[in-house]
This record gives sequence, C-alpha cells and structure tokens, in this order.
Amino acid sequence: MNKVTGMFLVLTFCYSSAIGQEAESPINVMSFNIRYNNPEDGVNAWPNRKARVASMIEFHSVDLLGLQEVLKDQLENLAQALPGYEWVGVGRSDGLSGGEFAPILYKSQRFTLVESGTFWLSETPQSAGSKSWDAALPRIATWAMFTDKVTLENVFHLNTHFDHRGEIARVASAKLITNLLPSMASGAPIVVTGDFNKAPGSEVYQQMTATLNDSKSLSRIPAHGPEGTFGGFTVEIGETSERIDYVFLSSGIEVLRYGALSDQWNGYYPSDHLPVFAEIILPR
Repeated sequence: MNKVTGMFLVLTFCYSSAIGQEAESPINVMSFNIRYNNPEDGVNAWPNRKARVASMIEFHSVDLLGLQEVLKDQLENLAQALPGYEWVGVGRSDGLSGGEFAPILYKSQRFTLVESGTFWLSETPQSAGSKSWDAALPRIATWAMFTDKVTLENVFHLNTHFDHRGEIARVASAKLITNLLPSMASGAPIVVTGDFNKAPGSEVYQQMTATLNDSKSLSRIPAHGPEGTFGGFTVEIGETSERIDYVFLSSGIEVLRYGALSDQWNGYYPSDHLPVFAEIILPR
C-alpha cells in the first residue's frame, strides 16, 4: 500500500466514524441526589460541596439531569454555576418554592422545552403538598417534554424521589408513574431518573422494570464504578451500600455506557449518593 492510498483510507475511516457519531447523536443522562442543604452536615454541608456537584455535572457533560433533595437556594447556586443549563420544577410543599424540588436540568443548546409539569405521588396527584398511603413526606415527580435540536425528535423525561420510609407508598408511587407514563409521553422515548429508595429485586424495582429498562443492564460496555449508589459522604474501603438510584428507559433506547460515578475530593464525595450516568441513543 502506498502513502497516498493509506492516507485516503485513514481519512475515509475518520470521516465515516464522524458521520456515525453524528447519526447516533448520544445524550448524556444523569440522576443525582445532591443531599439537601443541612448545616448540621458540618464539613459536608452544602457550601463546601456545591462547587464539586457543579463540577461533576459539567465535567461529565450532562445533557439531561434529574436532581433530588434540592432546596431553592441549592437550585439557584447550580443555575449560577452552570449557565449553559435551564431547569424546570417546583417545591414539593406548596407547588411553588417551598420544600425540596426534584428538578430537571437540561442543556439549552441541545434541547428546546416543549412543556413541563409536576404531580404529587399521592391519591390526589394534582393537589400540591399532598401525601398518601404510609408516606412520611410529600413526594413529587417532575416531568418535561423536550425537542432535541440535533435530531428534531421529542424525548420525555420524568424525575422523582420516592419516600424513604413508606413501603406501601413506594410501590404505589411506582404504579402511579408507570400507569401515567404512556399517555404523558405520547409515544416519545421515555427517560426516568430518580432516587427510588429500593434496591434491585424489590417490588418497586419490579414494578418499574415491568415496562421500562434499567440502563445498567443495557450498557454496551461493562458497567463502570461501584454497584451501590448510597453510602455516605466519605470514601470507605469496600462497596457503597445500596443501589437505589436509577436511570430507567423505554424500549428501543440504546445505552452506550453506564456508570455509578465515584469521583471524590481528598476522600470526600460531593454528596452522600453517587450520581448515576448513562450515555444513551434514542430510537430514530
């Protein structure tokens, strides 16, 4: 093979690879419980962690992001630190700014917001601040329909945080969400992020995966990072305790890679949960 032919083949391969990547148009999705702003956390209180949380999001170039345990001041901090993102969501206590948010952040350069909303995980989903079953606290699901500016296709994203105590409430919440998703998504591919407070094998997990796929099981390459996603602020020897944070996907969505991201700063994680990351390709 002469030099000209070799150079031609190299250029052809690079061009074909670039075309393939453009055609696939991957989307980086993250679910991240950032721990509410609790001054009693001491060295791990929010003012000492907020730059690390923002760094995680920016460094991993997240396109669609579901956050949990977010108070309004934390949301404002992140909006200031991440100017390329916009957000939707309301506080769970009053449907305005009171209590924790389960917001969705998105890259405005990549997505156009079509519509969004919030419902409560209760027997009266449209009643702000409502709770039902054995839930200890009001819980919400924030949703948004986006148009991808690259592919011009729609994608539906729902983000949530299930109750930490109520077993009946968690199962009922899973049923509520999976029953509502088909009509809400209107045929668009579905991404569900959240802290579900239950491990794989639980009734909650089985309810969610009856109609959705766990992104970890679809990854083209082996899953990255530890198995567990919740285990405290400090790096310990051994695995984090439980996998309770997920990215669930509707049928037809491919997963290039999945990871529970254990990035740390001098022995400290940016939150007591690890963010869950999935690079996905929507069906075309």
